Amino acid sequence: MRSTDLDQIIDDTFREISHSRQNFGPSIQFREMGVVKNVSAGIAAVTGLPGTGFEELLQFPNNLYGMAFNLDSDEIGVVLLGRNDQLQAGDTVLRTHRVADIPVGDGLIGRVIDSLGNPVDDKGPISFQQRLPIERSAPPIMSREAVNVPLQTGIKVIDAIIPIGRGQRELILGDRQTGKTSIAIDTILNQHDKNVLCVYCAIGQRTAAVAKVVSELRDKGAMDYTTVVVTEGNSSPGLQYITPYAATSIAEYFMEQGRDVLIVYDDLTNHARAYRELSLLLRRPPGREAFPGDIFYIHSRLLERATHLNEAHGGGSLTALPIVETEAQDISAYIPTNLISITDGQLYLSPKLFELGLLPAVDIGKSVSRVGGKAQLKAYRKISGNLKLAYAQSEELEAFARFGTRLDDDTEKAIEHGKRIRMLFKQPEMEPVSVVEQLLVLVALAKGLFDTVPLHKITEAEMMVRKKSSELPDGMLQRIRSSEPLNEDDEETIINLVMEELLKISNTPETDNNE
Repeated sequence: MRSTDLDQIIDDTFREISHSRQNFGPSIQFREMGVVKNVSAGIAAVTGLPGTGFEELLQFPNNLYGMAFNLDSDEIGVVLLGRNDQLQAGDTVLRTHRVADIPVGDGLIGRVIDSLGNPVDDKGPISFQQRLPIERSAPPIMSREAVNVPLQTGIKVIDAIIPIGRGQRELILGDRQTGKTSIAIDTILNQHDKNVLCVYCAIGQRTAAVAKVVSELRDKGAMDYTTVVVTEGNSSPGLQYITPYAATSIAEYFMEQGRDVLIVYDDLTNHARAYRELSLLLRRPPGREAFPGDIFYIHSRLLERATHLNEAHGGGSLTALPIVETEAQDISAYIPTNLISITDGQLYLSPKLFELGLLPAVDIGKSVSRVGGKAQLKAYRKISGNLKLAYAQSEELEAFARFGTRLDDDTEKAIEHGKRIRMLFKQPEMEPVSVVEQLLVLVALAKGLFDTVPLHKITEAEMMVRKKSSELPDGMLQRIRSSEPLNEDDEETIINLVMEELLKISNTPETDNNE
């Protein structure tokens, strides 16, 4: 480079510096800065931020955030949303002037994220349309529509006896290891080709259990319409607390687009325990079972966000399946009774039925859907009512028969009929049954066609009946799907279609095992 060129560059640089110095004007930025007073497990006490609002995000060092929970006159109780092992007393805290939010949009479908919206599935950054606050008001009453469209679970005992509608909140409760999560996963699997998006929210679950669920969803192709929001059991209680609210905001985004959404909370027992831990650490007064006084409110404001919107607001729906764990079959415990009173019905899973191998272990007597037949295809209504009554009568008669009472023929027939109802409600995990196949089985069961089939051949007989669904007339299939009731001709067609197969099984001679 020539010396003249170098001199020119130096002159230009000095000229730009001189111009910048002459035009420089200092600007003042005001920032509220607080100080960490003390740190506990999952919470921190902060002083020096008098303008902080309730549930406002506060920024700590090392990109750690917290949510303002207690606003006292001299300090703020902050719930930390992450690990606090590097946080110390005396660290600075800044206001963010915003509340906790979550990214939402179509880019989240098929992804596994945490409660802050960070991906945990090694598939790269999340693409999203916007961010929504995790805490949002429930839709007002005038924006809602009655629940009148069924959400088919593919589980015979639920679709027939305890139907769930789109926009309903149906509680799943039972002791640990009774199949609560399996029912929720089967319901998600059955939404394939049903135009229903799903959100699975794991709260404080074991990492291995969550990985198994994600693997099952991926193997069955359900991740194509499912978002998984995960907070592991070793996460901070603050992250576990905000997880269901974040997952609901993701689901609400799709609902407000006019789509039908199913959300599973697995489970709210862990959520309640995380909130209890935070409340006790923040010195809030404990109540029954050491839970704070507003434990009912945290769940009611969550589940009230599930609804069916009217056409003026898009017509979308958000169906909630909260899961809660009971101890020693005590459904009258504090958290289960709270959730039973909030939801529109419950599915109770009995450990006794589970031990007998009657899966899914749904106790029909203790389970209820408060929406009822309004959220059920009309083809089910007449059949399901008779089945529930027959099953209840058979259980009472079985209780009397245990005392060695001599029974007449009609009583024996009622007991045998109840046994077949119980056997036909058995269903393997991750094998949902279509509506048409269910109706064939239920009509044949209600008409007593299975009563002549030996109990050990019931499963074989059911499979043969279900295969006959492909032979139904197109007109009948259309009426079933359009929620028209079955008329006498339809029932007669079904009976004639399956009776011959059931008679074949009934008349098949027993095979001698010694031959």
